[in-house]
Amino acid sequence: MTETDQTAVDQLAMVDNTFAEAFPMAGARLIITADDQELATIAANEFCGNASSVIGCDAEAGVERMMTSDQTPDGRPGVSVLAFSFGKTGLASAIAARVGQNVLTCPTTACYDGLRDAGIEIPKDKRIKIGGQLRFFGDGFQIAKKLDDRRFWRIPVMDGEFLCDEEFGTVKGIGGGNLILCGASGPATLAAARSAAEAIREVPDVIMPFPAGIVRSGSKVGSKYAQLKASTNHKFCPTLRGQVETELQDGENAVYEIVIDGLSESAVARAMQAGLDAAIRAPGMLRVTAGNYGGELGPHHFHLLRLEEKVTGQGA
Repeated sequence: MTETDQTAVDQLAMVDNTFAEAFPMAGARLIITADDQELATIAANEFCGNASSVIGCDAEAGVERMMTSDQTPDGRPGVSVLAFSFGKTGLASAIAARVGQNVLTCPTTACYDGLRDAGIEIPKDKRIKIGGQLRFFGDGFQIAKKLDDRRFWRIPVMDGEFLCDEEFGTVKGIGGGNLILCGASGPATLAAARSAAEAIREVPDVIMPFPAGIVRSGSKVGSKYAQLKASTNHKFCPTLRGQVETELQDGENAVYEIVIDGLSESAVARAMQAGLDAAIRAPGMLRVTAGNYGGELGPHHFHLLRLEEKVTGQGA
């Protein structure tokens, strides 16, 4: 066996034979454009604020990628954003509120249905009204503009007009794909998590909704306090090692989680594989595992040692 082969074997041994458990969500893509990349990025980041987890937020949202002027509907710099919620109605409410508060208000912006611009045909019953809700801000001065079968709303604002698609498509997305990274020290584990997040950002159709794509406060379902739906995942907290039944192994002194939402099962699997490959190559990483609840949380199970089955569309 060569040294390279031995390294691969050692890295594979770091991966637990377990699965990440994910659940269905409604997802949408928005393309936010502006006169310059800075304004488009600011609007996108503001849109994604307080959207890390549907446990306590109206949606999960994140930046998918930056877009150059030749990639956007209006030939201006832009940002592609993905947003997810448990249902179409909740997603419509969250997107309309966030576009109204954080995109409409930002200088020079416009907002388009990114699924439509990707050539994805969405049935009428899977669309949600966004510009169709925001148009009322125009106080009767708004103007509808129809191009083929696509309707936009032109809403007068103080620097000109805000242009927005009337409807945005939604698809059956997936939330909660995850990797749990266990390392020898805080700095080493954080470096591994950053490497994993950087690799995942190169994968289309997915986001990591938490800050920097990294979760320090991994949670479990339920709490000793009845008013809380979730609480700290105590089995992975190093400071509680001597007080609880722990999931940590010898030498594991820090844990970070990567959570992934995607527009398809294959997209989430590709992202998990990219993050896994990056994490196990990082110095100080000891183990990669995943969060699940024995199959009771959701129907999408991403086995860490069999992710290729999901990537290629094989298997369940």
